[in-house]
Amino acid sequence: MLPHRRLKSHTKQKHMCTNERLTTDVSKLKLSEAVPLAPWTHWPSGEMDEEAARSDDNRLWPINESATAPIAQNGCPDLICTMLFRCGNLQFKESQFPFGCSPDQANGTFRKRNSAFPGKTQSHNFICFRLRGSPMAFLPGQVRSLRLIFLLTTVTASAITLAQNAPTIYDPRLTFAPLTLPDPVNAYRSSNGAPGPSYWQNEASYELHAELDPAAKQLRATEIITYTNNSPDTLPSLWIQLEQNIYRKDSRGQVLFGSFMRRRRDNPTTNATPENTSTDGFVFDFVEIESGKQTVKADYLVSDTRMQIRLGQPLRPRGGQVKIHIKYHYQIPGVWGGRTSWGMSMQGEIYDMAQWYPRMAVYDDLRGWDTLPYIGSEFYLEYGNFDYFLTVPSNMLVAGSGELINPKDVLTRTEIERLDQARNSDKTVYIRNPDEVTNPASRPKQDGTLTWHFHMDRSRDVSWSASPVFVWDAARINLPDGKTSLAMSFYPPESVGPDAWDKSTEYVKDTVEHFSKQWYPYPWPAAINVAGFSTGMEYPGIVFDGIPDHGPFLFWVTAHEIGHDWFPMIVGSNERRHAFMDEGFNTFIDIDESATYANGKYGPKRDSEYSAGGEPPDTILKVLDNPDAPTLMALADSYGFALGHPVSYFKGAYGMVLLREQILGPDRFDWAFRKYIRDWAYKHPSPSDFFREMDSEGGEDVGWFWRGWYLNNWKYDVAVDKIEGSAVTISNRGQLVLPTTVEVTFQDGTKTRTKLPVETWMSRGTYTWTLEKKTPIASVVVDPDHQLPDENRSNNEMKAQ
Repeated sequence: MLPHRRLKSHTKQKHMCTNERLTTDVSKLKLSEAVPLAPWTHWPSGEMDEEAARSDDNRLWPINESATAPIAQNGCPDLICTMLFRCGNLQFKESQFPFGCSPDQANGTFRKRNSAFPGKTQSHNFICFRLRGSPMAFLPGQVRSLRLIFLLTTVTASAITLAQNAPTIYDPRLTFAPLTLPDPVNAYRSSNGAPGPSYWQNEASYELHAELDPAAKQLRATEIITYTNNSPDTLPSLWIQLEQNIYRKDSRGQVLFGSFMRRRRDNPTTNATPENTSTDGFVFDFVEIESGKQTVKADYLVSDTRMQIRLGQPLRPRGGQVKIHIKYHYQIPGVWGGRTSWGMSMQGEIYDMAQWYPRMAVYDDLRGWDTLPYIGSEFYLEYGNFDYFLTVPSNMLVAGSGELINPKDVLTRTEIERLDQARNSDKTVYIRNPDEVTNPASRPKQDGTLTWHFHMDRSRDVSWSASPVFVWDAARINLPDGKTSLAMSFYPPESVGPDAWDKSTEYVKDTVEHFSKQWYPYPWPAAINVAGFSTGMEYPGIVFDGIPDHGPFLFWVTAHEIGHDWFPMIVGSNERRHAFMDEGFNTFIDIDESATYANGKYGPKRDSEYSAGGEPPDTILKVLDNPDAPTLMALADSYGFALGHPVSYFKGAYGMVLLREQILGPDRFDWAFRKYIRDWAYKHPSPSDFFREMDSEGGEDVGWFWRGWYLNNWKYDVAVDKIEGSAVTISNRGQLVLPTTVEVTFQDGTKTRTKLPVETWMSRGTYTWTLEKKTPIASVVVDPDHQLPDENRSNNEMKAQ
């Protein structure tokens, strides 16, 4: 579908129908009482689409003789549009078209117009007006007499000027209304945005023993979950997440998305059909509750991707603990599995194992058990300690979250020596080089299996990858206070290349060091990048990227996925409810990493995550203009994949840029954001906590920004209206406000800049000020550095007459 086009002030639009003028009696309507809405919007016949028809600022509200009563009855927007026009031999009359007050009715009118004369290609133009005051102020007779002058030959300069200088629809009472945040202040969450004095959080620790069966493409495992109830509530039941159940044929995810549910980039699945893109999900051999020295069969039920365990003895509050024993197995999805999969590289299989064990749901102070099903969006998990053992064929290397506890059991002496060398090297060191991949001597044994033991503390999850064809390299990560970690990469031989995965460990190292210095120290013993089939996905201490990735894209995707170690792995927000708190925050910190790595070699960041194809102030308008775009507060699963990057990634990150660069300034923003990260590390913040902390520590009440950018998709548009001597008048024509720089150029060539605070618009929509310098003004321009998301830049500049 083609988007609507707006005519610029310098444009003259020619039409197929000429020499036809519709005269309009406007004697009953004072134009000063009407506000043009999307003036001179033009849709060629046949190009009108549903998206444009539904757009808030482009609706045409057709009327007939009795239009006034229904408008008042339905409480519809107070819009009046022309209905009578003529084009050649075709004449449209009011009685031909239905009127209505909903987008659907308006869209139906457009369809009727376009289908009324099939095969015709006449161009139709309309102007809509928003009437100030109650719609009942206009009587039916007055509505009938309303005719708007419309000239089809050209859009004249005088009409454009009238449209540009029309009064604004900005309402300061809405922008600056008192803001009540969704989550209230209480003993658990303080007014300054930090955890309250009585904040509590439950814990989930895991012991896992898993065996990979490559022949059957199956994982068999046992787990012991130690769950601690730190809440003030007695829990009669427990909820557990079963993400592998999304691959069942009857899952909610399959019903919604079918075989396209989680297919990853670069992994086309030509045979993706319901028959070969489903499994039985988790199959349980037993689920038991430990009671004293014995275990008893659990009373449980499975509902889609969740399990409820009904306890015989309720779990007491403030420290009550229970152990859950589960034995299970499941079929490992192929590359269609998306976030978890197995696939065949050129020389051998790669298994990316994620969501591989039943995981405790979160019980929090906001809504008790958070049991949103897994239908595509990501995760919300408790923190705890992990001890896990992975039994795999002996020819495989395993990359796992956390620290490898038994290197002597699973590595050769040469590999152990190289690993020790890497721990002390800022340069990348091969642990197993490409030439050794096919050499049996690179493994400590040539048959049977080996068991790899990993441990990770204070984490919300663990993941791993295994393959017989991994190249493996590593380097030291230098952290604040003299601490270190280890950057590592695992990838098949076809990924080797000086512009490809040879650089991966360097990218990981630089990213972790930069974020640790700038925001919060990296807490875990290793940070790993794996080239496999579950591309572009993150877990604590390990990320999965693409086998063919190289060049700037490999840098960007590595920095982004590693950046998720901060959001949401350290700061544990709820990804299924508030995607901007992980994707948006992470994309925001990625911007600086792109700008600083190798003196900006891969900057500025302009990829699919952030402002692809242009500059942020311009490309964000596509998001704000999209009537289907949700607000940043929408549930992550409530909008499709096509809107995921534009909204949660791009708009979320650009909002942080505006907050840092335009509203608070770097010093205040960085102080406040670092405190937010420290306060909520390994905890569960909500958007309200973030808003309050940035307000409190940033020293600014920016409720107008939270409302306009996060709770709504409001637009910003500031215009230069008039220059009279040394006085300049500007107006705010959008509902969003931002601190705005205005530059005045004088006829002697000198310039002066004024930064107008948002309070300029607190009680009015226009502002006039007289400059101290009396030298004649040559021109005035709003946002001279092109930093703000101005909806209409054609009104940003005016030259003195």
